[in-house]
Amino acid sequence: MTPRVSRPLSLLDLARVREGETIAEGIARSLRLAKTADTLGYERIWFAEHHNMPHVASSATSLLIQHIAAGTQNVRVGAGGIMLPNHSPLVIAEQFGTLETLFPERIDLGLGRAPGTDAPTMRALRRDGTEADRFQADIMELSGYLNGHSRIPGVNAYPGWGTEVPLYILGSSLFGAQLAAQLGLPYAFASHFAPQMLEHAAATYRENFSAAGSLLGPGAAPHFIAAANVIAHDDAATAREQRRKAENGWIRTMLGRNKELSAEDVELLRDHPAGQQVLGMLSRTVAGTQSEVVDWLESFADQVSADELILVNLAPDEEVQHRTLELLAPAPQASSD
Repeated sequence: MTPRVSRPLSLLDLARVREGETIAEGIARSLRLAKTADTLGYERIWFAEHHNMPHVASSATSLLIQHIAAGTQNVRVGAGGIMLPNHSPLVIAEQFGTLETLFPERIDLGLGRAPGTDAPTMRALRRDGTEADRFQADIMELSGYLNGHSRIPGVNAYPGWGTEVPLYILGSSLFGAQLAAQLGLPYAFASHFAPQMLEHAAATYRENFSAAGSLLGPGAAPHFIAAANVIAHDDAATAREQRRKAENGWIRTMLGRNKELSAEDVELLRDHPAGQQVLGMLSRTVAGTQSEVVDWLESFADQVSADELILVNLAPDEEVQHRTLELLAPAPQASSD
């Protein structure tokens, strides 16, 4: 019997643009992966808002979601997430209300509090950093637009009104866990790059979840999503080689800003404290055969009582990315006949 993870499996696509690749080619690769995931029964695919990053193609997040949703049939597509302090709640309600209108019951809206960029770019976005202070109030306003009960008299989102686009709180600290619990919303933890507070955040969320005060109504139940990096292949050595290649890519990105790092430099940095810190960010990573990865994911999900896992497909090579999706597929593959 083919081993499968018992929880729903979703994907976080970082919309990477590789060295020597155009942005259009990077987006096309994301669409090909989404099509594969769509045929294999994955729950959802999310894209994250980032700005001023030449190797990330998801800055106009709602437009990318539209493109991917139009090229797939069943998988849910959404934001993981929209950095709400960068936007007015009304505009986001209109954008995602439009998406929900175009692709009924297939759109998710995950919300983050960080700017998704550096300070100079934040200023270019006409933000000064204080916007994050009203994150909770902005979520409440956004929810009102989407559920047809606006908190601003005389102002409604069209499209958006009454679409009930599902909201998720994203985070990598206790703040997000506490807020998601208070609002009675699902919570997704960014353990794929910030694993330090994972267990504490999961416990905090469940212990403080308020169904009575939930934006979803009194029948709401906690839903905790944990993120992990994965690479699966029929050959274990290939999977582990891909992991090392991916880790080196992270070291190059994180430590090579404003300077060129040779392959030898990167290998030396792996044993340097700075390199070890980067590798520590990726501690929730598994690479191996199908059974090895499934066993690891089951243990990981049990450890934090995750209701769902969202996977970052860390393989650098596209062929291995597709094979990873096939080997971890939560449902039998569609027949090619």
